[in-house]
Amino acid sequence: MKNIKYEDLVGKIEDLILQTSYNLPSDVYEAIKKSKDTEESTLGKSILEKLLINADIARDEKLPICQDTGSAVFFVEIGRKTNLQDIELSKAIYEATANAYRKGYLRSSIVIDPVYNRKNSGDNTPPIIHYELTETDYIKIQFAAKGGGAENMSGLAMLKPLDGEDGVVNFVCELVKKAYGNPCPPIVIGIGIGGNFEYSCYLAKKALLREIGQKNPDPDYARLEEKILDAVNSLGIGPQGLGGRVTALAVHILTYPCHIASLPVAVNLNCHVSRHGYIII
Repeated sequence: MKNIKYEDLVGKIEDLILQTSYNLPSDVYEAIKKSKDTEESTLGKSILEKLLINADIARDEKLPICQDTGSAVFFVEIGRKTNLQDIELSKAIYEATANAYRKGYLRSSIVIDPVYNRKNSGDNTPPIIHYELTETDYIKIQFAAKGGGAENMSGLAMLKPLDGEDGVVNFVCELVKKAYGNPCPPIVIGIGIGGNFEYSCYLAKKALLREIGQKNPDPDYARLEEKILDAVNSLGIGPQGLGGRVTALAVHILTYPCHIASLPVAVNLNCHVSRHGYIII
């Protein structure tokens, strides 16, 4: 069994948050770089080039890639053979989040009550944490800084089973069309299909963590991802919603079995600043 110390855990999570806030993941950077070759709009090409310059400055100067430093979202896989030595993992993640957002001068974007007391918490807590138990001897912590603009453009549909593939494609395209430039395209589209009302949304968010360019292991869903990507990029929305071919960089789908009467489809949009990273302890 691995022994994990509380102070080490907090420090590693802090660093994960800061590095993710400053460094655009290499898969996203390369996808934007590659998209310049397929973009047909002169303005679109110029915008894509500026996005890369912005990412370079953020990395070199250790500055946030975007002024919206996002909600702190964690997906934590806890190995059954890991010895936490009575460490309260949630407490460590809360402390690391508060420390990182203060030390890194990252904008605090969380209010303590959604309706009646929209006072800023001051340190971007509380984070959102999803836990999963695994048969391993390590803890894997995946972090995503999820901006509010793209999050606001996400959606859920409880489709009928007979809607099938066409229903999924149409729902995603209509949602992206309605969102237009608000989520700061080119976007990454996370889609959760199956499960139930709440689980499909979880799947959609988790799907965003997959590296761009990594194929879906199921050939049917790999084909569906390509079909949706082509359809979205034919809408003409383009970079930053100013017209062009590159509206989305990737479409990622996660699925789960569902009720015979249901076909839940959740879509979670991410802007071009698709910040994600992970550590294994």
